[in-house]
Amino acid sequence: MQSISENKGKSAIVTSALPYANGEIHLGHIASTYLPADIFTRFNRLLGREVYHICATDDFGTPVLIRAEKENKTPMKYVDEWNKRDYQDFKSIDISFDFFSKTSSKENIELVQYIFKKLYDNGHIYEKYVIQFYCQIDKKYLPDRYVIGRCPYCNAENQYSDLCENCGRVPDQILDPKCGICGADPIKKDSIHYFFKLSDFASQLRFWLTNNHNLQPDVKNYVINWIDEGLHDWDITRDISWGVSIPLSDAKGKVLYGWFDNHICYISSFKAFFQAQNKDGRRFWNESEIFHFIGKDIVYHHYLFLPAVRMGINQEYKLPDYIPTRGHLLLHDRKISKSRDWYISLREFTSSFNPDYLRFYLASITPYSQGDANFDWDVFRDKINNELISNVGNFINRTLTFIAKSFNSKVPSPSEFGPDDQASIREIGRIADEVGAFLSNNEFDKGLKRILAFSSYFNQFFQKKMPWSDSESARATLYISVNAVWSIGIILEPFIPTSAEKIWVQLGMQSNVHKEKWSSASRLNLNPGHALGNVGPIFQRIETKDIELRKFDFEKH
Repeated sequence: MQSISENKGKSAIVTSALPYANGEIHLGHIASTYLPADIFTRFNRLLGREVYHICATDDFGTPVLIRAEKENKTPMKYVDEWNKRDYQDFKSIDISFDFFSKTSSKENIELVQYIFKKLYDNGHIYEKYVIQFYCQIDKKYLPDRYVIGRCPYCNAENQYSDLCENCGRVPDQILDPKCGICGADPIKKDSIHYFFKLSDFASQLRFWLTNNHNLQPDVKNYVINWIDEGLHDWDITRDISWGVSIPLSDAKGKVLYGWFDNHICYISSFKAFFQAQNKDGRRFWNESEIFHFIGKDIVYHHYLFLPAVRMGINQEYKLPDYIPTRGHLLLHDRKISKSRDWYISLREFTSSFNPDYLRFYLASITPYSQGDANFDWDVFRDKINNELISNVGNFINRTLTFIAKSFNSKVPSPSEFGPDDQASIREIGRIADEVGAFLSNNEFDKGLKRILAFSSYFNQFFQKKMPWSDSESARATLYISVNAVWSIGIILEPFIPTSAEKIWVQLGMQSNVHKEKWSSASRLNLNPGHALGNVGPIFQRIETKDIELRKFDFEKH
């Protein structure tokens, strides 16, 4: 990615992959997609960029239709309920969206149908009879995730027909198919479907991937390998009643595949957000840097389908500049899966533990790569207790408490700075750029590691200077230390925003920490005589019994 100085003046649109509106948000979602997008957005706001974070629920598809039927609800009522619940779940961990929409919105349906018609008119969509699985027991065509079998590419068993979770490919023909509803062997029936000519865009996609140096090289390389192996045209039709209807007179009763419409919702949601402000969303989109945050299981869709569709309408809406892609979060070394009932609910977690603890932990263990991270209860407890509390919390508390007790809660005035003091001031002077470089490059785990090193440095500085033993040198020590606390408040804001607010209150600040300038983290901003607020511990330790009491409930799935 670009350096801080290069990108801070340009507007940006950040999107997060859309959660399905048929089940609760779990920790795996947060780790790979929503937390990284939120950290990045918050950081860029502190840089002074005009940046917007957009998301929506993914409402269409067979799973939603069947779940709604089971609960005796209309599909629209069903997805409306999940849209509201998902939004509240995200709020519970301070994931902040400028606009949170849904793929079933009027704005998205209209834009999807417009894009389909334009692709059709441009010759990128054609009709073909297909032989489709049909369950005689359930009396249904079986699209997508209601055909389960063996992947033709890697031979992994028990995989969905639209995505192999083991190798990430989209199977052309699933092997040993079974009905995902009742487990019976389906028969085959023919049906007219509409296909998007993905194969027509092979050279354009290869050129875009090769020349977009913002994309992760390891992801690009295997996507290019898929292109070299030969792209298959994309069946974008589903024979169900719940979805975006195909805007052609002879396509009644058919809807578009959810993966055709959901990525278009990035654009329609942003346009709706801007239109409500009487602004031109299309123009802003095309003049901004575009970031699509995703997990590695949907690389195929975002690196091939998404750009090809935009290419097919002559890039009326620009292609993404970045597609930050991360691996899975494992639970006990096993992939988290909502559909397979192996996950930890976000809502349960944030009702039992400080949400900032989860943000801190996940940011520290999730790399900017396709490598998987593993959730471990003991590591979670130890990282919070030993890194966040014993390191960061200890330095903040000892500094502010000492000033409160020895200097009547007023920042002392230093008489002179010795060599150690000057070295510490230099440490403050470079922290904003050094952490900012990591955050600009999406390397949040490395940025957090640098913050911990900064706090550790000042713990050692405080201990070495022993302000309790020399009241004169204590003035310089505490003046520098309290300004380092200011720095920590700002550079931790993207990671643990609620805790940053608490730091700000204890520093006695009247301003909003979320609106401070990132660069101010490298300046001595607290002047002598500044009055602190009420001082107290910002964090509380996690006891082993706290983990053990809740562990079984969390993993009951």
